[in-house]
Amino acid sequence: MRSSRYRHPIPSRSEIVKAMETAGRPLTLVSLTGHLRLKGSRNEAALRRRLKAMVRDGQLIRNRAREYCLAHHLDLVIGRVRARKHGYGFLTPDSGGEDVFLSSREMGRLWDGDRVAARISATQRGSEGRVVEILQRAVTEVAGRLVKERGFDWVEVEGRERTRVLIPSGQGQGAGADDLVRVEITSHPTRRTNAIGRVVRVLGRFDDPGVQTLSAILSHGIPHEFSPGVEAETAEMPTGVTADARRGRKDLRKLPLVTIDGADAKDFDDAVYCEPAGNGWRLIVAIADVAHYVRAGTGLDEAARERGTSVYFPDRVVPMLPEALSNGLCSLQPDVERLCLCCEMTVSEQGRVKKSRFYEAIMRSARRFTYDEAAWLLSGESGTSGEFGESGNFGRSGDSGESGRSGNSGGKDAPSADSATFRSLKALAGVYDAFLARRRERGGLEFDLNEVVLELDDRGRIASVAPRQRLVTHRIIEECMIAANVEAARWLQKARIPSLYRVHEGPGPERVDELILFLRTLGITSVSPGRLQPGDMNRILKATESGPEAELVQTMLLRCMARAEYRPKNRGHFGLALPAYAHFTSPIRRYPDLLVHRAIKHLLRKGGVKGFSYDLAAMEHLGRHCSQAEQRADEAVWDVEERLKCAWLKDRVGDRFTVSVAGIAPFGLFVRVPELGIDGLVHVSSLPRDYYHVDAGGSALTGENSGRSFRLADRLRVQLTSVSVRERKIDFVPVERTSKARH
Repeated sequence: MRSSRYRHPIPSRSEIVKAMETAGRPLTLVSLTGHLRLKGSRNEAALRRRLKAMVRDGQLIRNRAREYCLAHHLDLVIGRVRARKHGYGFLTPDSGGEDVFLSSREMGRLWDGDRVAARISATQRGSEGRVVEILQRAVTEVAGRLVKERGFDWVEVEGRERTRVLIPSGQGQGAGADDLVRVEITSHPTRRTNAIGRVVRVLGRFDDPGVQTLSAILSHGIPHEFSPGVEAETAEMPTGVTADARRGRKDLRKLPLVTIDGADAKDFDDAVYCEPAGNGWRLIVAIADVAHYVRAGTGLDEAARERGTSVYFPDRVVPMLPEALSNGLCSLQPDVERLCLCCEMTVSEQGRVKKSRFYEAIMRSARRFTYDEAAWLLSGESGTSGEFGESGNFGRSGDSGESGRSGNSGGKDAPSADSATFRSLKALAGVYDAFLARRRERGGLEFDLNEVVLELDDRGRIASVAPRQRLVTHRIIEECMIAANVEAARWLQKARIPSLYRVHEGPGPERVDELILFLRTLGITSVSPGRLQPGDMNRILKATESGPEAELVQTMLLRCMARAEYRPKNRGHFGLALPAYAHFTSPIRRYPDLLVHRAIKHLLRKGGVKGFSYDLAAMEHLGRHCSQAEQRADEAVWDVEERLKCAWLKDRVGDRFTVSVAGIAPFGLFVRVPELGIDGLVHVSSLPRDYYHVDAGGSALTGENSGRSFRLADRLRVQLTSVSVRERKIDFVPVERTSKARH
């Protein structure tokens, strides 16, 4: 199959690999052009671009003789570098399996996140990697603090300990010592030299508004600016739905579909409609048809793929798509025509989807509800939000709950009790009850984490820290999205079309053993070694939900589980207790959802897999990339939130807090202020004078002479003594103990 991306079609990746396998040796560009029977400079240039992409993805290696080699014939491991603060690192193989150790010598020329090819050898310390080729640099720009010392200038890179970028004379743009600066890398590090760069912008001081976020964006290598070409491509998009786009679609414009989102949301991915049908319901989940506008192989698609996901910081959003699409043409705004891809389900009164179908449609959202307003309408009581059951947070936003902030729906009057919109809301509440009962029947995890929302003032600083509300409307939308995602996965699996599943594997034996040891320190002995099931976890949560250790138990359960990933081979979703799951409902902000849409639309139009532009190998690469982009986004957001919290706490040094012990170390106690979501350290030197030792299970710190013991989940009264924004360190000292001392 020839790619449709180029004006002059060239062979697909699989055809290139086949040609090289047939040749049985490395090939230059000219030789490969001959093997593929391509003629002309344009075809050669297009082939060069494809080969460059295959090198970037690790399928090919280009040797010193400028020949292209098949990576799997070179006994090389392709993967991504993960740096550690002490100088060494690990290589995470693309193909899966154990991480490979990289010595500090190998790490000397690498950045965290670089993709490399390495040869593995056995040493006395185990398997180690030696980097043969750097396939792709993770970043071209960084941010950090400018240091001036002994006539030399360098930048200490934020988030990358022990990483320096030298700034030659005349390349500092007038930045002063301790300024936070943005640096373009002009020369990457080698084994003998540091990286060299030039300051392109002085960001300001650490406490300047917005600097924390911009620093994290640059430090984590998050793409945040669209190229002129992508901007031009976006500008050529229509301002609304065209007559050609309507053709062949189901007309849902008279159906009262509504969106239910947070008050500050602008990118409306999904709309819902529900009505009673027999002994159950007819449920329609309509999702923005992003794939109609973002076509595979375009510059816009490449930009979206590179980002992988939108990133939601406390003060801004870095969108996956330009705002003209994410907040405009693709967003399911009220009272305007929009293209959508629908999942229509017939749901039984037991919460089972008896049948489903997908189709392309055109719709007009009848209403834009906030979570608060829709919950208020369903309750019939202004401000009521606490009576709506329990939370289960593996759904709408990745695999976790999404916040709802107070606000109105833009000035519309509330729908009357006999309106079609209100009847649909009531039906949604009914189908939610059925879905929730079904979820509990199959054993899906139901965490109720104590999360917080950071409210910022006009200067970009924290104005308040408040508990995140979980309303019934959050859970209604979450369960509807889960249902649609499950049906999408079933469609993909049945058709055997290459796509991405959301895979969440259960905890491995070692993590289960660690969890059992921890639970026994709390007196919980009902969990046996072996494979831990979601139902077992739910029983643990239920048994501890009213005790002081509830939050710690939830945290430890989450830590013992693997991180959810995107993979083309389905392995089920442990947290949701589902055999197959895919992300279908958020194509505006997640690239895997866009790929799922392309697969479903291909099946709808072609009736089968034949002619689909992706193969399994391509999906393998895309799955790894999207998983890594998601993790990168999570780490960047966490980085910003922690720094904002530290900046906020600097004005509260001397204040007292009640904390719970969340971790034990030889040097002290890791503690958490639950209602603020803030973590800090009580150093061992601030405890009553004694020699302290950690017990065998790591659950207590005990004084050698006094017998005084500090255990996990203990409550302490502490005083805030110091805060370092740059190092994200918070120190407390104990004032008094709120739980009874243990001897």
